[in-house]
Amino acid sequence: MTPDQMAGLMARAMPGARPWSEAEFAALAARPGACVIGDARCCVFGHVVADEAEILLVLTDPGQRRRGLARARLAAFEAAAGQAGAHRVLLEVAADNTAARGLYAALGYQPFAKRPGYYPRPMGLPVDAVMLEKHL
Repeated sequence: MTPDQMAGLMARAMPGARPWSEAEFAALAARPGACVIGDARCCVFGHVVADEAEILLVLTDPGQRRRGLARARLAAFEAAAGQAGAHRVLLEVAADNTAARGLYAALGYQPFAKRPGYYPRPMGLPVDAVMLEKHL
């Protein structure tokens, strides 16, 4: 995926959040260990550092949800991370994102910490980030 495709997908997938710019995606994708799995319908964006991988974004176009795309992209990311030497995958998710939390739990991700009030909400109190991990 190109940085402009990633920025467009983020704007569609997360309309309430500040979308990352094309330049931000380009800079992150240029870093050593960067890993982008997917296409304009769904992608997983993260990186591998030493023996850990971190998922920064899982983005699915709203019209493509509930079709198994995120599940498949996450499995591909985990496989690529394992081949790059990662033994553990980390990610964070908003505590109120029940759909994503259900998917991650079904894939074997376990909570290990919280970041209180991490995600701002435009019309309410901030929401905790739940830190998840999966051992490969």
